[in-house]
Amino acid sequence: MRRSLRRALRSARGGCVFRWLGVKVCRRSALLVVLVWLVSWLFLNSLVFVHRNMFSDFCTDDKSKQILQRVCNDYHQGVLTGDLCEDLCVAGQVEYKRCLYYENGKKVMAANWRGVPVVLKSKLENFSSYEALALLEYQDAAGGAGGEEELSPLDVIFYATLEIKNSLGLETGTNLTLPRLWGQRLKEKERTYSRAELASLWALLQQEEYTFLRVLQDLTQHVAKILGSCGHFYAVEFLVAGHAWDQHIFSLEELTLNPSPSPWRGRERRLAARDMVPRVALSFLEMVEHFENDFVHRLHLCDIKPENFAIRKDLTVVAIDVDMAFFEPKMRDILEQNCTSDNDCNFFDCVSKCDKSKNRCGSKRRNSNLQVICEKIFRSWFSPTLLAEKAGLPLQVELQRAVQECVEMDGGEDAGRRRAARQQLRGLLVELIEEDAGSQEVQEQKRRRVHTALNF
Repeated sequence: MRRSLRRALRSARGGCVFRWLGVKVCRRSALLVVLVWLVSWLFLNSLVFVHRNMFSDFCTDDKSKQILQRVCNDYHQGVLTGDLCEDLCVAGQVEYKRCLYYENGKKVMAANWRGVPVVLKSKLENFSSYEALALLEYQDAAGGAGGEEELSPLDVIFYATLEIKNSLGLETGTNLTLPRLWGQRLKEKERTYSRAELASLWALLQQEEYTFLRVLQDLTQHVAKILGSCGHFYAVEFLVAGHAWDQHIFSLEELTLNPSPSPWRGRERRLAARDMVPRVALSFLEMVEHFENDFVHRLHLCDIKPENFAIRKDLTVVAIDVDMAFFEPKMRDILEQNCTSDNDCNFFDCVSKCDKSKNRCGSKRRNSNLQVICEKIFRSWFSPTLLAEKAGLPLQVELQRAVQECVEMDGGEDAGRRRAARQQLRGLLVELIEEDAGSQEVQEQKRRRVHTALNF
């Protein structure tokens, strides 16, 4: 009896053990399933996040053509207009070439407009993404047909001026006119403007780069030229940007095929890449002087690197990326921030000093455009490595010293010191150009004499 009872207890215990093991196994399986599901969910969400944030801005020709087709659809429906629209959407005079890049919503494409290379740009992909002109919405709410005819040119210029002032922090002069801002189609000062014209202008004025280039291109040759627009897209002259990995920064060899004017000799001749460098450097100095003296406020470049500049075939330096360019009033607002050390007062290439008694950055920039250009461009151009056998020549040594003094110049906010440094560099560059021109003439004369002697 006792033995049978013990066997029953052992079997019961054994069953409980097995049941307990079964529960444990089930729990482990369920936990494993949950973990697999959680990892898969995280992985899929990561893929979606990467796709939205990276591949959504992936530059493709198909997407670019679809974007331009939507622009043309809006044009045919009378939603937008511009002096580029007819050639883009009807006459076929704009030939799409390739997608250049998408970045943070900005769309940039290469095209040919009547055989001329251009770059098409827009800050946002769709015309509807731009804020509508509030005055038009107000007139719509007020009702009444022909409301858009009530807008006079003075009204439009007034609102455009306010937008420019808000965008650039720049007081505009009385000579600012709407035709100069928008293009060739709006030259009649006494005419009224259609809804499509006003909406297109307003979309363009919401793009800081467009406004900046449009305002400055009539005042200086050192910014890229806007050639036309269609809705929210605008066409800029196509120029090849510089590259930090190129020892000459710019692809100067491409320009050797075209004769360049030589103002020092009054005639045209072919130039080697190394002979172009001092001439391009002179153009940089001219650009610095323009930006410092020729506007209502001093213009600061806070992102000076080769990729943000290009050169035309006449060796003029052109600023092609002005997203980090600011006039003095806006520059002061940017610099005047809270700080605990001077490092907190560095805004890219524009720096100020921290007042630790107030824990506040100074509103005035301590360095200058000239100093940064000397450091990031001139120092590599006129370095012994690039100059090779010419590095030890007296004029080259003096130029290297002047560039280093420019980099280390104290008091970047002192206009007198900037002017003196700029004049010193200019004098040395002109002397270098004249010296190179003179040595080339001597070599040409020697070649001619050898040729004549052989003929004799």
